[in-house]
Amino acid sequence: MRRLVSLLAAATLLLAGCAKKSEQEAAGAKANAYKVGLVFDVGGRGDKSFNDAAYAGLDSAKKDLGIQYEFNEPGEGGDRESALRQFASGADDLIIGVGFLFSDDVKTVAKDFPHKKFACIDMNVAPGETLATNVVALKFKEEEGSYLVGALSGLLTKTHVVGFLGGMQIPLIKKFEAGYTAGVHKVSPRTKVLVKYAGATGQAFKDPTKGKELGLAMYGDNADIVFHASGSTGLGLFEAAKEKNALAIGVDSDQNDAMPGHVLTSMVKRVDVAVYETIKQAMDEQFPGGQARVFGLKENGVGYVYDARNASLIPANVKAVVDSLGKEIIAGKIQVPSE
Repeated sequence: MRRLVSLLAAATLLLAGCAKKSEQEAAGAKANAYKVGLVFDVGGRGDKSFNDAAYAGLDSAKKDLGIQYEFNEPGEGGDRESALRQFASGADDLIIGVGFLFSDDVKTVAKDFPHKKFACIDMNVAPGETLATNVVALKFKEEEGSYLVGALSGLLTKTHVVGFLGGMQIPLIKKFEAGYTAGVHKVSPRTKVLVKYAGATGQAFKDPTKGKELGLAMYGDNADIVFHASGSTGLGLFEAAKEKNALAIGVDSDQNDAMPGHVLTSMVKRVDVAVYETIKQAMDEQFPGGQARVFGLKENGVGYVYDARNASLIPANVKAVVDSLGKEIIAGKIQVPSE
């Protein structure tokens, strides 16, 4: 009997020891988890667009890959560099700047922290420029996705007037405009494209009041569909669309929830995919440093939304034409202008 008690006691101690070891291993794994620091663009998290797409990729990496993350919303000016530097000087292994405004800051901070990895979405990379081996630029063929929603607008407009609302007047947003206009004219050469921009500074991406004002002006000039590439400024466009009983096209993420019934579709820019894939590559020691990775239709980096919530607004025959154009772009039969 005493021997049995001793054996049971030993077994209990062994199990307790194993449990404690498992807890310690779990705690150690958590402590050693890959760490990512992300700094949002103008407009911050909650813009239902560009920044929220980046956060979705970050959160998916946490769920699927077990990373730890932190983020910051610096606002404008020099705060960007200090936010990046704060993460780089801490425990983060990979630091991501969300938006072209981070381009110079990422390059500067990366030089001071050569053993950390950096990624910048929409980074400005000059022709012939060589990036540091610890930096990757994540770029998109926005013009290709914009071309498709432009074709959709040209096929569905009843007034033969549509519009484009841009945020800040920069080459990046001009790519959206160029692709959209080309898509409209591909299917409807006589349709007029009205173009308005919200401003010439970063504030142009977070001014819903201005977005509504410009949207009302275009709808007032007979536009019945307006596509925006303007961050949270576009939320004002959706209000204008509802007020005028017209249609708007969202950008970056599926923006249907912003104004159901008045969002024809959204030109999705898969920032979430770019963020997720970059984190995974960094974890797998396959970080594409020194490169500019480009995501287009072929890479599933851009596209447009078609689902049960907007299917009633897009006839099957119209969708078929737009999808056919997408296949031609992927095949190289259509070269979409970017300016």
